[in-house]
Amino acid sequence: MLRKNKGFTLIELMIVVAIIAIIAAIAIPNLLRSRIAANEAAAIGALRTLSSAQENYRNNSGTGSYGTLALLTAATPPYIDSALGGGVSRGYTVAIVGAPDGDSWAASAVPTTVGTSGNRGFFVDESGVIRFTVDGTAPDATDPSLNE
Repeated sequence: MLRKNKGFTLIELMIVVAIIAIIAAIAIPNLLRSRIAANEAAAIGALRTLSSAQENYRNNSGTGSYGTLALLTAATPPYIDSALGGGVSRGYTVAIVGAPDGDSWAASAVPTTVGTSGNRGFFVDESGVIRFTVDGTAPDATDPSLNE
């Protein structure tokens, strides 16, 4: 028996749509977790870059002081790129949290949206050790337990 009307039945189309929905339900959360992990890795890399830039600036500026984001960006040649100098690193806001002086500096990287762009906040100081918190805030630079 030959069918004149060739095509898909409603049941066949519903099965295909259901399969696509199941695949999307599995894939989308994994993609979001991957993006968050990539953003956190970029924030850590930005703080490493900032730590190296601060040491280079202090050694080469002739002042013996650490620099601000603006000074590190405006130097010739610049110690950091303009994106990091603007305080942005893939879903994170990067800032020098203490006024740099001759002996110390501190910087933080916090997610712009906790849970969407990142889950952890990061902190680095002149020691070069990067610390994190699990609630998305930057660690308190004045907390004495961080320096132990």
